[in-house]
Amino acid sequence: MMRKLPFAVLLWLGIACLSPSWAQIPSGKFTNLGPQVYASLIQGSVFADDVAGKSYVYTVVRGRPAHFIGYSLDPLKLVVDAPLADTDGSWDVEVSTDGTVYIAAANGVLFKHVPGTDAVTSLGTVLPGEKVIWDLAAGKDGEIFGGTYPGCRVFRYHPKDGFSDVGRGPLVEDENYVRSVTYHQGTGKVYAGIASHSAMVELDPKTGEKKQLLPDHDRDQEAIYHINLVHGLKGGDRVFGWLTGPTERITTIYNLKTKKFEAYMPTMDVKSVIKAPKGSKVYYTAGKKLYEIDYATKAPAPKELTATEGETKTIRWGKNGLLYLLTSSKHIHTYNPKTGQLTTEQVGIPGQPIDIQSIGIGPDGLVWSGGYLAGGHATYNPATGENRQLPGLDQTEGLANLGSEIYFGIYAKARLYAYDTKKPWDMKQNNPRLLGQIKGQDRPFAVLGLEKLNKVLFGTVPGYGQLGGALVEYDVATDKLETLTNLIPDQSIVSLVETGDLVIGGTSIFGGLGGKPTQAEGKVFGWDPVRKQKTFELVPVPGAMAITGLMKGPDGNIWGFADGDLFILDVANRSVLSTHRLFEIHTRPSHIWRSAFMMLHPSGTVYAAVNGKFLKIDPNTKQMTQLDENVGMPVMDEQGKLYFKRGMDLWLYEPEAPVE
Repeated sequence: MMRKLPFAVLLWLGIACLSPSWAQIPSGKFTNLGPQVYASLIQGSVFADDVAGKSYVYTVVRGRPAHFIGYSLDPLKLVVDAPLADTDGSWDVEVSTDGTVYIAAANGVLFKHVPGTDAVTSLGTVLPGEKVIWDLAAGKDGEIFGGTYPGCRVFRYHPKDGFSDVGRGPLVEDENYVRSVTYHQGTGKVYAGIASHSAMVELDPKTGEKKQLLPDHDRDQEAIYHINLVHGLKGGDRVFGWLTGPTERITTIYNLKTKKFEAYMPTMDVKSVIKAPKGSKVYYTAGKKLYEIDYATKAPAPKELTATEGETKTIRWGKNGLLYLLTSSKHIHTYNPKTGQLTTEQVGIPGQPIDIQSIGIGPDGLVWSGGYLAGGHATYNPATGENRQLPGLDQTEGLANLGSEIYFGIYAKARLYAYDTKKPWDMKQNNPRLLGQIKGQDRPFAVLGLEKLNKVLFGTVPGYGQLGGALVEYDVATDKLETLTNLIPDQSIVSLVETGDLVIGGTSIFGGLGGKPTQAEGKVFGWDPVRKQKTFELVPVPGAMAITGLMKGPDGNIWGFADGDLFILDVANRSVLSTHRLFEIHTRPSHIWRSAFMMLHPSGTVYAAVNGKFLKIDPNTKQMTQLDENVGMPVMDEQGKLYFKRGMDLWLYEPEAPVE
């Protein structure tokens, strides 16, 4: 009987069988330089009371590991600071009707906490195969519901019953994300927001019956990213959904009584929507302002009340009739609806080290690291060992130099920035400065400076659920951006390298997360940056899904990886000279954007990191020797030293070969 092996085992067997000379030989010196980027980004948050009625506010600080922290409100004092094992964050925290606090971990595990204690307990993975819990909603009698990725599931948890898949499978076929959930007390139904192609689903958790509600004209957006249900309003209970897409973000309102989408409103912090204890007034925040809407009037309209700080993470009414808000800026606001007075108290959120998302060697000789999700940057000085924190920018996907400037490709919405390293880092002084953002695009992974032309090229991945990246040119002299979309139809541009008068690009059949590829294989293409024309395109390795890690090789040809195959491309003759298999991919992953990184060392040796395997490649025989594993995004400085990341840590690798 043939047994099915896990993918990791298949991958290892593929390497062993397909590369007879394969060996793992430790070589050179490895040094851990430690965490680089720190942040105090708060995610899932909730107010809750203990059995004695004492009030607390809880939040999760992004980090490796993430920390669940709690403060008593009177007085404001840190009472809980507990690491969440094996996860770097939590998208939501919710309190059940029995007073238990539940924490939705970013690794698919549900944690619980009892207010008034200092313990956090893991309840395990919510459903087999689910890797992320995106949102939670309290049901009745102590139950909790949650939405997951990648199976597009809704689970129920109860202390007596454990976990169950109440949607009996995906809420929407061929989708991956249940991005948001809310619960209706009257009917017991769950309302769920879907991504990467927007939908709003009404789910009966007792029967598994599902009904898609969102009108067809709103189905072309990315997600119902947040959702909230307000009970007891005049004219019917309402579901507020934050509808997000490539071009706009709006709030849609569904009336459960009339079963109609009755209105659209501008973007708001949907998680902040809350009804007053009496009457039909609804309060919410948007754009750092607090608003109210009175649904008892004939034409409910927003009324601005006061300014706030940051995005509201959680909100509730206190027993004293005051409204409490915790914001992303780490402030607790207290609003008195009778007097209109708002008081503010700063919460001292402890910072945590976060994962590294991007690495580059700047024109200043420093090693630059960009933080994952929370964003921010840090520099490491190889001469002094000094680490410097540079807050302000969001998550950097790619970076490159031109002259004294570093160019950053930022997620989300493909925002492009330039930083002049000869001047201080100061967001208020427009350094770095925003060059613009690319419509319909999300992740600028490929960045290339063209010194002769004084231009910078960016290659992008589109937004969630979309296909077709862009090639973007920034002209330093004119300070203008020019965008060409779908240069290779339905493919993202994920790698760029300069050779002679041409730029060579590599593509991926994958677009934004949740998108379904229409193309079979990734391509290499030539681009003339002067004439602004594509000169050729070809498939270097039939069936390979992505072309990554492009570089100019020691023989003057272009080297790259097509999935698990090293290939050598003769640009002049538009032909592949040879391929060398490292491994096969046996199942299609959710995406491949930047699986390989490759560089030519001054000694003539080629170094590469492919799917985390750190390789030394003989430039003549192409024999690959594995030096280590769990190596991400290596870059090389002018001295031939390599820097790479492992989670939150920056590592230094010094090859044994002397640099001549």
